[in-house]
Amino acid sequence: MKKIILAGATGDLGSRVLKNLHDLGANVTCLVRLNANDAVKGKLRPYAKQIVEADYEEVSSLAKACVGGSVVVSTVSGLHPVIVEFQTRLLKAAIAAAVPRFIPSDYAVDYRSIPEGENRNLNLREKFRKIIDAEKRIKATSILNGAFMDMLTGVAPFILFPIKRTLCWGNPDQLMDWTTIEDTARYTAYASLDNETPRYLTIAGDELSARKLADIMTEVAGKKYKVMRPAGLDLFKLMIEMTKLIIPNKRKIYPPWQGMQYMYSMYKGDCKFKQLNNDRYNMKFTDARLLLGEFIKGKIPKYMLRD
Repeated sequence: MKKIILAGATGDLGSRVLKNLHDLGANVTCLVRLNANDAVKGKLRPYAKQIVEADYEEVSSLAKACVGGSVVVSTVSGLHPVIVEFQTRLLKAAIAAAVPRFIPSDYAVDYRSIPEGENRNLNLREKFRKIIDAEKRIKATSILNGAFMDMLTGVAPFILFPIKRTLCWGNPDQLMDWTTIEDTARYTAYASLDNETPRYLTIAGDELSARKLADIMTEVAGKKYKVMRPAGLDLFKLMIEMTKLIIPNKRKIYPPWQGMQYMYSMYKGDCKFKQLNNDRYNMKFTDARLLLGEFIKGKIPKYMLRD
């Protein structure tokens, strides 16, 4: 049985990946920090075959935890110290332990086309991409899912529920890729058990524009939604820079301007997937009509983003 080494299993996406791997009968080893408390380990224990403590600052300690693994799956979340520095140590540990595959914590739109400085969090993933692509002793696979569709319930202002509008910067017909967190986790679990994955796997539960979102909301809410376009992308970019000056919060993963940067990148269209790998595994994806319909009926709560 393949041994999956999972880093970041205590997070939202990571915990779902762990549960999906368990459902698929996988042998999962969860990495946790040294002296992790019993509450943390208790949440993992029903789904993990093994829980291994490691010094996240030491490659040798991480390498011992990775021994025997068929793939290292990273679902960690953070800024440069995590996405670039920690994942680089984890990559070196996987190589030292002779693990053949590595799935980095990307789970985003196609960040490769985004200029430096345009989107901080996505630029960090590009920095790690260059590190992992320079390493020939291990096979990497990035899973790109667009934005998490769960955020359409309110955490990301693409839909302005109180005034029955969908927000648009730029072209109201620009398509954007969206996938639920649960579908991303399930797909990641399948990919973890698949030895023949390519360098990139791109998925989308739905491809949405501001106009298409307005039509969907009109249908599921039974009330007319319209597109609201305050301005084009140039003015929006200026607003982002002003927000960064007024509310810098540079140590936060998701300060207000970072969410704005993500909207800018999506409405700009450079990060739109050119093809999808949805049919690689036997799974059905949730579309926006289903998700938003369930939300409007009160069957699912508003998603809250964790910083």
